[in-house]
Amino acid sequence: QVQLVESGGGLVQAGGSLRLSCAASGRTFSSYTMGWFRQAPGKGREFVAGISWSGGSTYYTDSAKGRFAISRDNAKNTVYLQMNSLKPEDTAVYYCAADRHWHIATISNEYDYWGQGTQVTVSS
Repeated sequence: QVQLVESGGGLVQAGGSLRLSCAASGRTFSSYTMGWFRQAPGKGREFVAGISWSGGSTYYTDSAKGRFAISRDNAKNTVYLQMNSLKPEDTAVYYCAADRHWHIATISNEYDYWGQGTQVTVSS
């Protein structure tokens, strides 16, 4: 079992930055692929970024490339999402998720554990 708790969301102006954190419980955090997803009002949950268990591989959705950076610190059982140059269309609830498989999945139902989410609101 892995429990995930996100933090770092908030209200920011367009062009600003936020750093989301996801703290995981459990001794096996380093064996999980981690992902960040988001869900805007009235829309489905969409993949944003993923990182392999070692941190050696990352993958981003097109809208996140060049603006967002995912990283992890296995010693701290934490995964991060640094978000720069934020746009109003980035407004959503952001979720972190853990996947027992080794590949970076972009489909939400392939992930095994989810956090409760943190709200990110970008004003224009």
